[in-house]
Order: sequence, then C-alpha cells, then structure tokens
Amino acid sequence: MDRDRRASTPNRRIPGRHTEPMNEAAARLAELIRDARSVVALTGAGISVPSGIPDFRTPMTGLWANVDPMEVAHVDVLRRDPKRFWDFYGGRFQTLGDKRPNAAHGALVALERAGLLDGVVTQNIDRLHAAAGTERLVEVHGSIGECRCLVCGTRVSLQDVRHRLDADPEGIPRCDCGGILRPGVVLFGELLPPAALSEAERLAAGADLMLCIGTSLEVHPVAGLPELTLARGGRIAIVTRRPTPLDAVASVRLSGDVVDELAAVVAVLGLTIASPPG
Repeated sequence: MDRDRRASTPNRRIPGRHTEPMNEAAARLAELIRDARSVVALTGAGISVPSGIPDFRTPMTGLWANVDPMEVAHVDVLRRDPKRFWDFYGGRFQTLGDKRPNAAHGALVALERAGLLDGVVTQNIDRLHAAAGTERLVEVHGSIGECRCLVCGTRVSLQDVRHRLDADPEGIPRCDCGGILRPGVVLFGELLPPAALSEAERLAAGADLMLCIGTSLEVHPVAGLPELTLARGGRIAIVTRRPTPLDAVASVRLSGDVVDELAAVVAVLGLTIASPPG
C-alpha cells in the first residue's frame, strides 16, 4: 500500500491501546506504526533464531563462528570444489527445510493484514516469512526454495534437492543432465539480484518508518536501506539484541527477545499474532 492510498484510508488505524502495563519502548513503537503512512520491515537472521536457526555472528553458536564462509560458501568454491561446498550447504538445506515460522514472523503478518505494514525485505534465505503468510516479500539474498542447474538452468525444488543430496555418493545434488545444482541464493562473491535490490530500495525510500528486526545492519548493500529511509525524512526502529551501527539514530531501540518485543507491540495495537497457514 503506497503513501497516497494510505492517506485516503484513515479508518485503517487500530483504535485504542492495550490496557495492561506495557514496555514504554514497545508502546512508543506501536504509536509510530499507527501514525506512519508507510511502514516497511527489514529482517535479518535474528528473527529466525527462535525457530532454531542460528544467526551468523554470535560467538560459539553463530554460523560463521567456527567456519570461514569464504572457504565453504563462496561461488568460486562451488565451481572449484563442489563437494566441499555441498558438504556445508547440504547440511544447511537439510536443517532449514524443517524449520517453522515463529511468533515474530507471525507478528509481521498480523501488521500486514491490518494494513499497518507495506512489505518485508529480508536478508534470510529460510523462507519462513513466506511460510508465515507474508504477502509482499522481497528476499534480497534469494531462498532455499529451489536450486538451478549450472549447465542447463533447470530449476529443482527443495524437496527434490534433498532427495538428490541423499542419493548422490558424493553428496552433490545433480540435475538429470548431469550438471551440478546450485542453491537459489546469493553466494559470497556474487551481487544481489538487481530487481530484488531495486524493489527493496523503492520500499525503503517510500517508508515513513522502517522496522529493522534481527539484523546487525553490517552487511551491505542491504545495510544501507535504513539510511535511505532516514535520508528521505523517515524514521527507523531497531529490534535486535546486539548493537548496530545505527542505534544512535533510531527513534526506538528494543533489545529484548524478538518474539517478546514484537508481541508487546502487536498487543498495544490490539492485534492477534497470526498463525502460519496450513
């Protein structure tokens, strides 16, 4: 929903406040969401941690805490040593494919269905926003939903890829033509898809308020999206445990558990967290 359309539908706002004592910062964020004409969410790995998916940078438990991504997840590794690449990515595919959305994903769906959120831009490849029911979703790093053949370009679903991983003696998923499959995600050494980045920038530029949820705001060019919102006169709110480079310019900073914080905001707005479809 764009600015003009929001301005013409004043009854979209949720009246009243939750009557129970609430965190002041959550109440302030709910107020900003109510008053904004355009709200966009930018999410990172932290929103999926409650679903059992580790983030990237937390010491000891982060995905890159004990492995160098340049040695296992770079596009050159895929080309040079596909077994090394898929020894790492195969585990990711098997793990991520079984995860379910959590209440933080559901909170964003509730905001979208209430007309209070125009879209979600995510750095995550886990497909959990889509599984939760988010409709306007920009996956700037792609998703694990499918792979494509490096030789003929055939696309293969996640479920099929998992079967091919198990069936191949080397653990390398292959196309029917014999070519090696690659994930439908942006690997190290690759640029973001221009169409996805352009859509993310358009949403950021038009937002009065950007919700930065579970992201370190350190990985560019996506980390520049909140600055684009700020440059156009908008505000940002940050919901994540770890410090970010933009904490000082955030209108609201929530540093608790992402599920608890978003549940508090949704409660202030009088909404119910959405259950995932199916």
